[in-house]
Amino acid sequence: MNDAHDAVLALLSRPETYGAGVAEVRRIDTHASVVFLVGARAYKLKRPVRFDYLDYSTFERRKEACEAEVQVNRRTAPDLYLGVALVSRTRDGTLVLGDGDEPVDAVVVMRRFDEDTLFDRLATRGQLTATLQTSVAERIALFHAGADERRDHGGSAGMRWVVNGNDDGLARFGGDTLDRQLVAELTARSLGEIDRLATRLDRRRADGWVRHGHGDLHLRNICLWNGQPTLFDAIEFNDEIACIDVQYDLAFLLMDLMHRGLDDAANLVLCRYLEATGDYGGLALVPLFLSCRAAVRAKIGVTALAVDPEAKGAQALAGESTAYLRLACDVLAARPAIIVAIGGFSGTGKTTLARSLAPRVGTRPGAVVVRSDIVRKALAGARSPVERLGPEAYTPGMSGRVYARLRENAAAIVTAGHAAIVEAVHADPAARARIEKVAAGAGIPFVGVWLDANETTLAGRLEQRGEDASDATVAVMRAQIGTGAGPLDWHRLDARVGVDALADACLSLLPPLVPSPRT
Repeated sequence: MNDAHDAVLALLSRPETYGAGVAEVRRIDTHASVVFLVGARAYKLKRPVRFDYLDYSTFERRKEACEAEVQVNRRTAPDLYLGVALVSRTRDGTLVLGDGDEPVDAVVVMRRFDEDTLFDRLATRGQLTATLQTSVAERIALFHAGADERRDHGGSAGMRWVVNGNDDGLARFGGDTLDRQLVAELTARSLGEIDRLATRLDRRRADGWVRHGHGDLHLRNICLWNGQPTLFDAIEFNDEIACIDVQYDLAFLLMDLMHRGLDDAANLVLCRYLEATGDYGGLALVPLFLSCRAAVRAKIGVTALAVDPEAKGAQALAGESTAYLRLACDVLAARPAIIVAIGGFSGTGKTTLARSLAPRVGTRPGAVVVRSDIVRKALAGARSPVERLGPEAYTPGMSGRVYARLRENAAAIVTAGHAAIVEAVHADPAARARIEKVAAGAGIPFVGVWLDANETTLAGRLEQRGEDASDATVAVMRAQIGTGAGPLDWHRLDARVGVDALADACLSLLPPLVPSPRT
């Protein structure tokens, strides 16, 4: 088997295999495959290996896996995945890429993309902008909406399979690298969380939230293609890994961002995903899902070290595995829930403040922001958050529905154990009183913040505002000021100062233990 595989590797490594004009073949090795980059194409060969979670040991299995890989990835990257090509042997025993007398292997054929557009590289260069973060969240939400429901997988049994597999790998291969006591504590806490959340996990499966997802949705499996975030390299070899709760699918990306110290980005992705899907019911599971994802990465790291302890970068890999283990433990630590309501007339910077504050409050990756502008667009049936709405979307009746939905979402968030930041004008004293009652009913703290700025400042900001979910104009703002906000007992802050100063001022108003530590 090794000799045959080596011969295929040699064939695919030679430029002449691909025709005239090819001068260079670049090879990328992973534990389960080898990718050959040739001009505008990429050829992915699966290694003849068998693990507990995949089996590529025969030609038939590898060919079947190649075909499945193309099929599952065309859901999100149809332009990248071109098809499957055979490696064949001719009558004289020569190997060729293409049809021959005897097929011996298969490769996935892809269009080659610019590796500098991989999201892990963008993150390293500080180029993973807020626009890209919201865009990828929307792409994932759209993908999940169309993914097939799989009630034969997932649920509490599926998560126990993950945790037990993590424990086995960490215990077997992490003895010389990881703190064994910490591994044992993580497993015990994770299984305890599954027991506590078993009914919720199983109900989500019954309700259709377990779907045929991506399964390996980290930053290195997202690139920019034609300027758009594109998900690729989804799991094709094991339905236990791919057919999962949609929020467990998302959790890999969130965890990867958090591991890199990008909690702000993880928070924004989570908030935009929830806005797009309305899936606030899955929030209670996010800490468990994040922890399991981090533990998976720790297991992969120590397994690689066990296979080749003298490999280049082994010391760095050991340190990274330890960091993943610590993250797996940290995200299970619950922080107190709270509702923070941010009000003020249009142009005061409520959304900017909410986004700055959110990653620093509550359970990681931070508080969930609910915005009246986004809720209004959803209720009005807008095709995107920036679609402009007509006057019929701003009637008193519609505004009443908007504020009712804000309260419903906030209640769902804090019931799940997370902090909520509710951002809206909140000019109506009755609306302010109702959101306070949501916190009182949940038995959690409430902090109301009102942002103040003069009309000239607000007008200047609104005139400079680009594409935004808010439809507010200078005329709308002046009408708000004319109506007024009635007696205010919320904390009043000067909106003219910088957002960092505003966020620090808000944090100073929160009860002890509510802000989450920065790491």
